[in-house]
Amino acid sequence: MKTGICGSLESNDCLITVEESDTFEIVIESIVYDFYADQIEKVIIDTLNELGIVHIKVFCNDKGALDYTIKSRLETAIERMRSS
Repeated sequence: MKTGICGSLESNDCLITVEESDTFEIVIESIVYDFYADQIEKVIIDTLNELGIVHIKVFCNDKGALDYTIKSRLETAIERMRSS
């Protein structure tokens, strides 16, 4: 199974892991989950829609990353998955 990883567990960053899948699944762990889980999920879904990806597993371990960081980490993880 192909996977891709990008990011870190440093403050204001996130670690994104993606895996090929026959289903669609997003798992979010975040230090700000109660406040921003919906926004983090929206950034992930919007990015996947832009890339035309319908089937994937995304694991996001967020340490307070801003939207553009989450998006860039996700795009890079997907690119690494594709080239692995």
